[in-house]
Amino acid sequence: MTSPLFIKKVLALCLCAASLALGGLAQAQAQPFPNRPIKVILGYAPGGSTDAFGRYYVQKLSEVLNTPVVIDFKPGAGQVLAIKTVQAAPADGYTLWLGAGSAFSQGPGIRNDLPYDPLKDMVLIGMAATSPGVIVVSANLPVNNIRELIAHSKANPGKLNYGSSGVGSASHLQSAYLVTLTEMNIEHIPFKADTEIINGMSTGSVHMGMATVQAGLSAVASGRAKAIAVTGSRRLQSLPNVPSLSETGQKELDGVDPYTYYGLAAPVGTPPAVIARLSEALQKVNANPEVIAHVRDKLYAEPAKGDAESFRQFIVKDTAKWKAFAKHVKLGE
Repeated sequence: MTSPLFIKKVLALCLCAASLALGGLAQAQAQPFPNRPIKVILGYAPGGSTDAFGRYYVQKLSEVLNTPVVIDFKPGAGQVLAIKTVQAAPADGYTLWLGAGSAFSQGPGIRNDLPYDPLKDMVLIGMAATSPGVIVVSANLPVNNIRELIAHSKANPGKLNYGSSGVGSASHLQSAYLVTLTEMNIEHIPFKADTEIINGMSTGSVHMGMATVQAGLSAVASGRAKAIAVTGSRRLQSLPNVPSLSETGQKELDGVDPYTYYGLAAPVGTPPAVIARLSEALQKVNANPEVIAHVRDKLYAEPAKGDAESFRQFIVKDTAKWKAFAKHVKLGE
């Protein structure tokens, strides 16, 4: 028979162990964020321009936050797979989404069948950068600027096409926006990646396309395609001889800017203090002169300024633009 004294000792030991465990848990929970690795979900496959951008930013965020930050690739369904992955993750700041403009405002503005609303089903952290686009044409197409392209398309109705990296992608929507504003007669051919557009231009089967500067620069340098304009209001250092759309004198073309952008978001319910810490870290990264130089010179983008609220305001405004344009886009083509 077990003695009462023995039972008391066992109970005392159990209580002591439980107290230590709870104390350790409380101590872990009390540690400032972040205290373990952060995972950033990317809705694209490795190897593209978004991958290069993401890898650089997670490295810099890791340095600022003093904790490992890694990328987890979840390509598919126009970034929807990545979005669903983040939505299902714990709302603790350790699983984030690095998304592009087509999923933040371009797609939501055009479509009404998306299974998410970026303003309601995510907590915004901030914009990382804006990315200009370059308008390229096949090397054997007899045009050298936007005005000549417009004239050539109208002189050859139904004979020209533009390629995109997929229905609903930035290259599709921005090209459709440009075509509509200029009243060009050009058909859409959807592909799965920017490289396929360039390959088509090399053979002459694709006449025009729009892509990030990073994606289009090598094709232009190799002579497989001609750059006839860049989006925005200024020329780019990487393409100094290529005019901006603003130089065409057609004010409405200023709306094709930015071509795309990148931003960070977290699951709904993430504590405000954690969001503030992440937003502060992102702003600190973008204020770093080394980062500014690298993003401009190597990634051909522009580091963003502002906090989570300014990012929200940008998305609201851009979504409204695309909603107004939605009637001109046929997503089935």
